[in-house]
Amino acid sequence: MADLPLTLMAVHAHPDDEALGTGGILARYADEGVRTVLVTCTNGELGDAPGGIKPGEPGHDEAVVVPLRRRELEASSRVLGVSHLELLGYRDSGMGGWPQNVAPGAFWQTPVADAAHRLAELMEKYLPQVVVTYDENGFYGHPDHIQANRITLAAIAECGVPAKLYYTAVPRSALRAMGEQMAAAGIEMPSEVEENPEFGTPDDLITTTVDCAAVADRKFASLAAHASQSDNIFFLQMGVERFRPMMGWESFVRVQDSTNAPTPEDDLFAGLRQKN
Repeated sequence: MADLPLTLMAVHAHPDDEALGTGGILARYADEGVRTVLVTCTNGELGDAPGGIKPGEPGHDEAVVVPLRRRELEASSRVLGVSHLELLGYRDSGMGGWPQNVAPGAFWQTPVADAAHRLAELMEKYLPQVVVTYDENGFYGHPDHIQANRITLAAIAECGVPAKLYYTAVPRSALRAMGEQMAAAGIEMPSEVEENPEFGTPDDLITTTVDCAAVADRKFASLAAHASQSDNIFFLQMGVERFRPMMGWESFVRVQDSTNAPTPEDDLFAGLRQKN
């Protein structure tokens, strides 16, 4: 085990999800020589088509959307220095309550054990010491994010590979500060954030905050790589100068750990480096 490379695996639902919550850690740890593995569970069929055409509108062609989003995901991965990109290829389930939630092949409809076994095989292949995904609510309730959480937990139960599991998080105090700064800049926060005081993670639950300031520009560039989804990525409205100070860190909740590293941490690999 001593000669295994340090490896980070991020499990995300859609193309573009990797950029916001984990773009900083993917870039930072890649720069440090850590092997980074990005698992994207769906093809993103229900994202915007070119020209901002929404699902269900005339001209929304999934046969165009899927390869476009894959190219954007590959471009984002290059920006972030991702070592290995793995695509599970499930069908995008859409937002909660959409009819596509129950479509044949939708990720939300896939038996957890089936998808988890595929993910467990990837964990056994790459042997990541650290795995990162969403919390049980998928951060904001998206069915595919919730499913990503479920299959990650089931995969870990099957293979027992990672030493540490983290959920992505945004402290509520940071959300309030961000809202104030954006309001001063004349940028509106999404309504689901602004109108929900329970959005985000209570500060006292945060166990780990990683300084990603040195790679904030690349994090912004990785978001910008998903140009077809720019209508849905409100952070791009900030411009990189405003984005840099607000998004130069990423926070997490440590939910599984075999290292006994003390918290709070500033490194996902705390308790692991001296063992490798």
